[in-house]
Amino acid sequence: MSQLQDDDDIIGPFVRHLGVQFDEVGPDKVVATWTARPELHQPYGIVHGGVHCSVIETLASVGAAYWMAEQNPEGKVVGVNNNTDFYRAVREGTLTSTATPLHRGRSQQVWLVETMDADGRLAARGQVRLQNLS
Repeated sequence: MSQLQDDDDIIGPFVRHLGVQFDEVGPDKVVATWTARPELHQPYGIVHGGVHCSVIETLASVGAAYWMAEQNPEGKVVGVNNNTDFYRAVREGTLTSTATPLHRGRSQQVWLVETMDADGRLAARGQVRLQNLS
């Protein structure tokens, strides 16, 4: 896991800017924490919806890539759809996002990601469809 935190080829500067810290990473589940902070706010002072979408796609992509590596070490995954719903506005605090697979097939995967606020309330929920590339 610490290798994932330090690997710019996997994480990249954008995810570092978001402040995502991976707590659990594997082919069946990815858990990460991140902090709502002013640099991630939209003009009304709440976390921008695009930030939620980005975190959700990141976790789904990491989990899907780990699973794909077990199936085909040369394979890659790319997101082809991200549908994210926002349930609770968040201004500050630690958020925890958890990704789990809904479907893993020969050509595609679908992952569900839920983001909870510090009080355990659902803030955002997204579903990401990824294409498996050989």
